[in-house]
Amino acid sequence: MFGLFKKTETLNAPVSGKVIPITEVQDEVFSQKMMGDGFAIQPNDNAIYSPADGEIVQAFKTKHALVLRTNNGIELLLHVGLDTVELKGEGLTIHVTDGQKVKAGAPLITADFEHIKSQGKGTDVIIVLMNPDKMSSFDVTYADTAANEPVCKIKLK
Repeated sequence: MFGLFKKTETLNAPVSGKVIPITEVQDEVFSQKMMGDGFAIQPNDNAIYSPADGEIVQAFKTKHALVLRTNNGIELLLHVGLDTVELKGEGLTIHVTDGQKVKAGAPLITADFEHIKSQGKGTDVIIVLMNPDKMSSFDVTYADTAANEPVCKIKLK
């Protein structure tokens, strides 16, 4: 009876686009899950939002990524584009700072994906679940999605 009420965490899509398995990302670090498991979105919009309520653990100075810890303790790496660290923030605007509390749907990053593509970089927005020890499983809906719509359900340990 006590096992019937295990906690879950729902992640919303941080950006509108097509949700794909992390194994389809055109970068070995992500596709081979070297940083962890997760999923990606091939974006069709420039606005990237918080997928859950939580706190910004780290906003990278290069504006291409950030780490969010949800209120349930799940740590997420949101990585914008492929090899975008090389752009040193060009084409990216970050709207949050380290330690900032955010609600699901809060603006995190605005990306100029046309500029990023013009620099020969990929545009996938990758979500890596960084602490699998806190999860028993997760389920992603692979389909076209709108930003801020539920896309991943995590069963917590």
